[in-house]
Amino acid sequence: MQQRVAIAQDLVLVGGGHAHVHVLKSFGMRPVPGVRVTLVARDVETPYSGMLPGWVAGHYRFDECHIDLGRLARFAGARLIRDEAIGVDRCERRLLCRGHPPIRYDFLSLDIGSAPRADDVPGAAKHTIAVKPIAHFAARWEALLARARGLPGLRLVIVGGGAGGVELALSAQYRLSVLDVAPLEVALVTREALLPSHNRRVRHLFERIFAERGINLLAGAEVVRVEAGLLVCADGRRIGFDEALWVTEAGAAPWLAETGLQLTADGFVTIDEFLRSTGDGHIFAAGDVATMVAHPREKAGVYAVRQGPPLAANLRGVLAGKRLHRAVPQRRGLALIGTGDRHAVASRGRFAAQGAYLWRLKDWIDRRWMRRYRELPEMQPEPGEDPMRCGGCAAKVPAAVLGRVMAQLQPGASDTVTIGLDSPDDAALISFPGAPPLLQTVDFFRAMVDDPYLFGRIAATHALGDIYAMGGRPETALAIATLPPARPAIVEHDLFHMLRGGLDVLEPAGAVLIGGHSAEGAELALGFAVTGRPLPGKLLRKGGLRSGDRLILTKPLGTGVILAADGRGLASAYAVEDSLATMLQSAAASAECLLTHGATACTDVTGFGLLGHLLEMLRASEKDAALDPETIPALNGALDMLGRGVTSSLHADNLAALDALDIGEAHPIAPLLIDPQTAGGLLAGIPAEHSLACLGELRRLGYRAAMIGRVRPPSADEPHVTLEHGAADVLLEPAIAQ
Repeated sequence: MQQRVAIAQDLVLVGGGHAHVHVLKSFGMRPVPGVRVTLVARDVETPYSGMLPGWVAGHYRFDECHIDLGRLARFAGARLIRDEAIGVDRCERRLLCRGHPPIRYDFLSLDIGSAPRADDVPGAAKHTIAVKPIAHFAARWEALLARARGLPGLRLVIVGGGAGGVELALSAQYRLSVLDVAPLEVALVTREALLPSHNRRVRHLFERIFAERGINLLAGAEVVRVEAGLLVCADGRRIGFDEALWVTEAGAAPWLAETGLQLTADGFVTIDEFLRSTGDGHIFAAGDVATMVAHPREKAGVYAVRQGPPLAANLRGVLAGKRLHRAVPQRRGLALIGTGDRHAVASRGRFAAQGAYLWRLKDWIDRRWMRRYRELPEMQPEPGEDPMRCGGCAAKVPAAVLGRVMAQLQPGASDTVTIGLDSPDDAALISFPGAPPLLQTVDFFRAMVDDPYLFGRIAATHALGDIYAMGGRPETALAIATLPPARPAIVEHDLFHMLRGGLDVLEPAGAVLIGGHSAEGAELALGFAVTGRPLPGKLLRKGGLRSGDRLILTKPLGTGVILAADGRGLASAYAVEDSLATMLQSAAASAECLLTHGATACTDVTGFGLLGHLLEMLRASEKDAALDPETIPALNGALDMLGRGVTSSLHADNLAALDALDIGEAHPIAPLLIDPQTAGGLLAGIPAEHSLACLGELRRLGYRAAMIGRVRPPSADEPHVTLEHGAADVLLEPAIAQ
């Protein structure tokens, strides 16, 4: 996150296509000082089109044919903003997104691909499975495979006779045959002849392969309407199906028509020989979304892949004000079209060939390309640098240091502060004569994500957690922000995105942003001072646990280690997305649920980890506790990363908490118990007789909550925590009265 050089220019890449994958790798290998690269992508795992049919056929795992854009962006030093572009304001040079405020750019590059034109045919979008966007197709294909195992038979229709449709038909037929789906009927429907852009020999080869495999080829059948289970063709043919895959001619994103860019008749961005928009020198485009007017080529992955190196070079050139280089595509590319059964057909000009050796060649080419962008070196600090420090709540001052400072600042007797520096509670309770009491808290930390809008949402969610943990309702907030040196326009953009993100959390919570303070600093950082009010008779504190109470945790653990692994380029996109989704989940509904079910004490689990915050509750309540290691929930990938020795910056300082744990650090769950959490869950004591109902309601509300243990009578002066299988079982023992 640290900026060594003031940001002078913003390069924004829209879409995670094949060309942009190379651009990211290039900028990671050789960064451009003063240039901030931002990738805006709807999906964080981008598929390699050449391997997708092999995945459908079952020859590749999902991860083998997808590139993790999160890891690649981290390697490139680029910000990753997961969102969908919906427009470009060229006058203000801003990218318009579906879920973010506009994103400024100095130069913009488009590589968003294309999608089958399902909207041109009534009912197609509703009743068929479109191959693009591939992320949606992947989920529906997996669902179809799961469903197919229990079907008495299946009629599968593929609409589209290009190379994509042909490969998909053969791959799907092969996979379903392996699953013993019978009877299985597969048909390919195409408006024109099969493979119209390939030579006659290639077409005849595939016609023979289709006949041998029992795939019905329906050429010259233009689909004009799709109904549930039925294709209606222009010539009157009606083709029944159980599932239909739509792989027709590619279309451009509709929003491009509103940008004012020069487009082809079918809506694609026209580019010159430098991959630059013919109508705007600040915009580049590559892949299927672009058409080089002087050298048009079919929409095929082979051309998109080869545009990566010249696009990277010309983006560097335009950022430096240097001369650009021509990037004229080859006249013909070698197409290797798989037949689903580990054979392939080669097509180039008049050349055609078939065989298993061509599949092996295709597999070698595809895997070699993927290795370039999947096998990235682990990010290490430069010689003499400190290891990368974590952001979020993992950047807190250690508990021991904080405790010593607070002891020195202990206030004298006061009639004003009811809960303050001498209390471990989450917020200060302030009472004034003749006025309702107030809750006050403050949280501030450096960014743990590169997206300032997302960071603003996480920071606000985290800050509100202290108010909710005490059973309160937030009312006002003050913001504290630091931003690294940059051009004024860039500072303005980032500050707005951070505060807009914060407001999008504060406003639904009923809190008003009433001001704040901003300053220049080495890193992006944000915090909020929040004021709220406890509900009458509903105040929750850390003290108050009773023997026999069940301990309920409302969110899984692991944000600290996942973010630390992400910073080193080790965490998967799935794990990072899971972690971010957890951090963005508000604690409001869970707090209300805990109160409704008679919570006796509560805290939010943040920087000191589950064990550190539980010990605060046990000290305040003068109790011990037993935790069930089998029920403690973990985020995807968290235990794996901890097992590999990855930990957050605060992990070592949290080790002292393990002194109170019976089994100690040697237990595999121990590292998770002291992992610092950002916007973590609430930990509460619930009377045993209400605990199951409380847990059920939390899960109905969408929380991945768990009952993780129970409270015990004290056994010594200092609180003690044991790990015990079945400790969370409400049937083990009746509630013990205090």
